[in-house]
Amino acid sequence: MHMPDTTRRSLLRYGAAAVPALALGGALAPTAASAATAPSGVRLRMPAEDARHVRTFMAWPALTSVWGTRLRGVRDDIALVADRISRYEPVVVLARPGQAADARYNCGGGAYHSITVLQIPNDDLWIRDFGPTFVVGPGAVAGVDTNFNGWGKTGTTYWQPFANDAVAAAALLAEYGVDRIRAPFVGEGGSLETDGEGTLLATVSSLVNANRNPGMSQARVEEALKSSLGIDKVIWVPGLAGQDITDCHIDCLARFVAPGHVMLDAPGPRTAAQWVAVYEETKRVLQSATDAQGRPLKITELPGPDRRLIRGTGSEFLSSYTNYYTANGAVLVPHFGDSYADSTAYTILRSAYPGRDVVQINIDNIASGGGGIHCATQSQPVVPPAV
Repeated sequence: MHMPDTTRRSLLRYGAAAVPALALGGALAPTAASAATAPSGVRLRMPAEDARHVRTFMAWPALTSVWGTRLRGVRDDIALVADRISRYEPVVVLARPGQAADARYNCGGGAYHSITVLQIPNDDLWIRDFGPTFVVGPGAVAGVDTNFNGWGKTGTTYWQPFANDAVAAAALLAEYGVDRIRAPFVGEGGSLETDGEGTLLATVSSLVNANRNPGMSQARVEEALKSSLGIDKVIWVPGLAGQDITDCHIDCLARFVAPGHVMLDAPGPRTAAQWVAVYEETKRVLQSATDAQGRPLKITELPGPDRRLIRGTGSEFLSSYTNYYTANGAVLVPHFGDSYADSTAYTILRSAYPGRDVVQINIDNIASGGGGIHCATQSQPVVPPAV
């Protein structure tokens, strides 16, 4: 969770109300504000993450009830990630008003790099999931609010407070004067991966799931994704429901390096059998898939570390290099303490992203909660020039 300047920016007005839109129960019906189209008729589309950013958003973890004794370490990790990203682009960190001073102090107050703390109430650090997903077109930008409902975990052992996170996207968009599109589905940013040219990768388990979109068929969810994100084709992989809080988000599994090129997370030694099966099925799907332009996909595998050699412990620890984040001029990726796997990940990403620095960061505290650098960040893209 990060934060740059707090100057409000008037871009385009779509008439979408900047008020909270929770979807905790039945399926959402598309509304006039759910199509990714500007008033001028310009089509808006979710860009690839490696396109230029205005800023990166992050969030300051708020609750001892969620993190317990790890909260201090998690905040240290967030401050470290914010610092590293701020060397490449401005960072804005959302924080509760009563915690903003602590966030500023720990993030360095922007003394050396551009880090701003913005007082917007939140619950946890996973801004990829509860923050807005931006869509752009020539001279236009909007933020898609995907109706965060706590990953649909109400009534389960995974439940944690999310009332503030559920309305943070609307508050953030209002702060920056960016118009809000209410998505006609319930989901999270970590469940959406695009090449910027109309192709979306997604898991069935996280989106075609009664805990988010009850009563919606896969075809109906797909149409909702297409209409609100400017997508032409969705490549579905099965994923796995009920084995983690996200029901297997795509951003820990497969990422677009470029149009037609996918980075695939390959399980390291001692990975649980069910996740090996997810990888194998995903690989089979990607090997036979074509993108929105009809191109077959090139697959580069990114091997995970040996779980016996990493510093982190626990079944929830996310040892995925694929949950990396592309900032302007850099790729930020975890290192886990398996020196061979860490160096292999560095080499593969350096080759996949020529011209970008590969910045490895110890995020063991964040990873202990089942997430990574990508989960903890959300980018605001640069608006393409008007034609």
